[in-house]
Amino acid sequence: MSDIQSISELVIVDVKPYYIEERIVDKAPLFVFGYQVTIRNNSQYPVQLLNRHWYITDGDGNQSEVKGEGVIGLQPIIEPMSEFQYSSGSNFRTPIGTMHGQYEMHCDSLINPLFQVDISPFLLANNTLIH
Repeated sequence: MSDIQSISELVIVDVKPYYIEERIVDKAPLFVFGYQVTIRNNSQYPVQLLNRHWYITDGDGNQSEVKGEGVIGLQPIIEPMSEFQYSSGSNFRTPIGTMHGQYEMHCDSLINPLFQVDISPFLLANNTLIH
């Protein structure tokens, strides 16, 4: 059996954010961002992504949280030495914001089968408006 700390360190999350567009909604700007997530399972055991928990902060410091099952309607099983990719997005009333969070993962091969994988903070920014 592997211990929880070592396997959570072997499940790596990489996020690549990108700016999509500015829209006008209710006479106010809305900045639309996307991000591509790659979850790499560098462990020797299959792992399943069960839940997500995002902390979202816009450029004015307004914070929100999003919790839910899986990602994009899936609870993927990621085989050893494999990866899972998906794309999603977020909207802000400001041209800049940040996100970070955790995935709750499951692995039958562990003594304690549930573990958390941290998602490091990343910046969502309209670089054309930031000097």
